[in-house]
Amino acid sequence: MNRTTLSLIAGVTALAAVTGFAALDTPDAAGAGTATAAAQLPVERTTLVCPKPSSSEIADTTYTSFTPATTGTGGSGKAQLLPATEQSDTGDGTDKAKDGSTDKTKDGGKNKAAKSVLDPKEPGTPVTRDTSSSDAPALIGTAEGKFAPGWTVQQTTEVAAGAGRGVLGVTCLAPDTQFWFPGASTAAARADYIHLTNPDDSPAVVDIRLYGTEGVVKSAAGEGITVPAHSSEPILLSTLTDSPQEDLTVNVSVRSGRVGAAIQALDDRLGGDWLAASADPAGSLVLPGIPKDATDVRLVAFTSADSDADLKVRLASPSGLITPAGHETIHLKGGMTTAVDLGEVTREEAGSLVLTPTSRSVPVVAALRVLRGKGDRQETAFIPATGPVMTRATSPDNSAKGSTLSLTAPTATAQVKVTASAGSGGGTAVSKTYTIKEGTTQDIAPLVPSGLKGTYALTVERISGGPVYGARTLTASGESNPGFTIQTLPDDRGMVAVPHTEQDLSVLQK
Repeated sequence: MNRTTLSLIAGVTALAAVTGFAALDTPDAAGAGTATAAAQLPVERTTLVCPKPSSSEIADTTYTSFTPATTGTGGSGKAQLLPATEQSDTGDGTDKAKDGSTDKTKDGGKNKAAKSVLDPKEPGTPVTRDTSSSDAPALIGTAEGKFAPGWTVQQTTEVAAGAGRGVLGVTCLAPDTQFWFPGASTAAARADYIHLTNPDDSPAVVDIRLYGTEGVVKSAAGEGITVPAHSSEPILLSTLTDSPQEDLTVNVSVRSGRVGAAIQALDDRLGGDWLAASADPAGSLVLPGIPKDATDVRLVAFTSADSDADLKVRLASPSGLITPAGHETIHLKGGMTTAVDLGEVTREEAGSLVLTPTSRSVPVVAALRVLRGKGDRQETAFIPATGPVMTRATSPDNSAKGSTLSLTAPTATAQVKVTASAGSGGGTAVSKTYTIKEGTTQDIAPLVPSGLKGTYALTVERISGGPVYGARTLTASGESNPGFTIQTLPDDRGMVAVPHTEQDLSVLQK
């Protein structure tokens, strides 16, 4: 996904703290003002969107909201998740929803009166809400003040039977303008829906492009899709093309506005899960947290460059980097999706896949489809390439059993602190420091808060050393549902760099 980079001068320092992300590169200036070393300050506002969880009549969904306590945020703030329903201003101060109902509002239909699905009480303690409704909508959330830095929302759905059975989990995401999804499919057994959610007051216009193993899949239906303000649109990928494709890379590009995007992949035989977007195209990629008992791992990769790419494939195991037999390298043809079956690559050990260029670096995106179980009890999850935990990352919705935290340090030994928060119903937070050796992956049986009641969040903070990549595997609590889901742990971007400035007022006295 693209990350907007803003070059700011002293006069818009406050804007950097509000937007939540800024790269500051202010040249030295004589006289009027001089920027010094940037300070790290907490973001003041965060926006997240959660896709519609399921249309199944036998689905149970849990939302978990958590903000880690952050120094320097002050004592005020709020966070809320509101239903994403298409609204249209009637011109009389009343908003009309899709179902025809109206809500009196202020300011000509802006400030809509809506009930929040989830309201956190204090940073450091998760809050949860459950729903069994097949009509549960997509959600649009905002957090301000003390709730904004590192705000994370997990959406976990259990479906007992039918297409896409199992555990479907997704971390609600920040809206953006560009997404890449290697690992999608329009094969007969799959029903993949891409959910586009617009959090803003104006419509967004989106292009969806599909790339198969032979290159671009022609689809006029994917051009110029309008997503109305404050709404979410699920689009079945198979309706965008006449030719079924086993392995696809999907690109979402926003012409105007911004959206959140995620793919819900439902399989008749292999269960289902959410496919999150891959990290931004890069020459080297890390796909962390392959379960040690994975029965089949399929790598799907893509480069949009004009030239081909050759990648070295290595597995970061508990003992170091190893090369999977028969899969030392993979060759990617420019503009074409490549899929490779790696089989039982982990062989009952913790593992993360590390892709690096064999020679010249070419931007690549990639994801893994992971299967666990045998026969009719097989279930699916996805691991997209992800960014490192630069400072901090969080995974909510953990229980005393059924969670595994996986951390890898592919290039240099790193030290991290893992904190298990207080429980949603009670308990006391605990922390522990771990050393992840260079080139290894370590599966950590998660810490459990003392006196735990309810669920809790795991927060990973990098203390020193090289980059750390992480993922959390969540397994269903009941034996009747063998499903599982995996969420990667990119940095929460809860801090923003803001420069100190000094102004020479002597020029005003002349």
